[in-house]
Amino acid sequence: MLPPFLGPLNPLGYPAPYWFILFFKVFGFTLHITLMNLWFAGLITMLLLRWRGGPHAQRLSDRVINAMPFVIAYGINLGIVPLLFTQVAYYQVFYPATILAAWPWFAVVPLLMVAYYGIYLYVIGLRKGTMNTQKRAAGWVSAAIFMLLGLVFSNSFSLMTNVAGWGPLWNATSQTGAPYGIGLNLGDPTLAPRLLMMFGLALTTTAAYVVVDTAFFAGGESAEYKRWATRCALMVSTLGNAWVAVMGSWYFFAALPAEIRAAQLQVPMLVLTLLTAAGTGLPWLLMLLAQRGITRRLGLLTGLAQLGALGLHAISRQTVQNLELARYLPIGAEPVNIQWSPLVLFLVLFVGGIGLLVWMVVQVVKAVRHPVTP
Repeated sequence: MLPPFLGPLNPLGYPAPYWFILFFKVFGFTLHITLMNLWFAGLITMLLLRWRGGPHAQRLSDRVINAMPFVIAYGINLGIVPLLFTQVAYYQVFYPATILAAWPWFAVVPLLMVAYYGIYLYVIGLRKGTMNTQKRAAGWVSAAIFMLLGLVFSNSFSLMTNVAGWGPLWNATSQTGAPYGIGLNLGDPTLAPRLLMMFGLALTTTAAYVVVDTAFFAGGESAEYKRWATRCALMVSTLGNAWVAVMGSWYFFAALPAEIRAAQLQVPMLVLTLLTAAGTGLPWLLMLLAQRGITRRLGLLTGLAQLGALGLHAISRQTVQNLELARYLPIGAEPVNIQWSPLVLFLVLFVGGIGLLVWMVVQVVKAVRHPVTP
């Protein structure tokens, strides 16, 4: 018997083939977390460097945070893609979970707006040389909010798969059948290690971004700064990899249900599991090579390797999610009724948006390589 809280089946079926929905969910999530990681762990890391570091640390902090308005704007837009396809494919569990946690979920928008404007205030202080206590405080508040948003999203999406915990949570947070919307998935053993593992991944992404920035966009910086930034990136990546190893082990060996862990350790899933575990090691090795001297090739390879590592984590997370939900839902078994108009429109806008992003980055690289002299 299916749990009573599941949403009803959509009589229209999927509006696109399941493989299409799954591909863009995972691909969109990979692109989203690549930028999201820079808010989640990168922002607080850079603020700490500016607070306690020397001249090079402060310069690195200013360079990374100066790019944050662009990074946040594109990260938010790219986050729409996985959210859209999550709602399409997993609507039976997505909506009940976000109803139970309605107020934290609703708070995402106002919190994000406050954090976004806080970053703008901080960056204005940097660019105009008007940094003061209020603008510094805005940066720290934004960093705290972005970390809080990480908790909100982890709570909602872990609750989405914790179907067995909905009943007790509903009983504890409802009155005469009406939920208060304050449900927190704190009883789920996967919540804390998964959130902390994502923070470690965000640290490795921050380190990779520093290498890419140093290789491509730091043309006006001194050779001494570039050497220092590359060393700093290696240290942050080392910390991030150690963090991922510890929290990932906690998540995989202690928090995951035994049957899901067993499935992940069987061939061919074992190959994906091992590649995911080792994924952030390749960017670390490339950063180690970069200690001899940073080049554009090493910067590009480091960025692509980090993107690949995050992609592996996204694929592994999706396989675990499907295994968790397969006990309750007919994953991928609904009839397909292709909706061509929105499908074509989505593809056009998605390709156009990614193309625009690439074009903007290329223009910045060209501007750094061939600066215009007055």
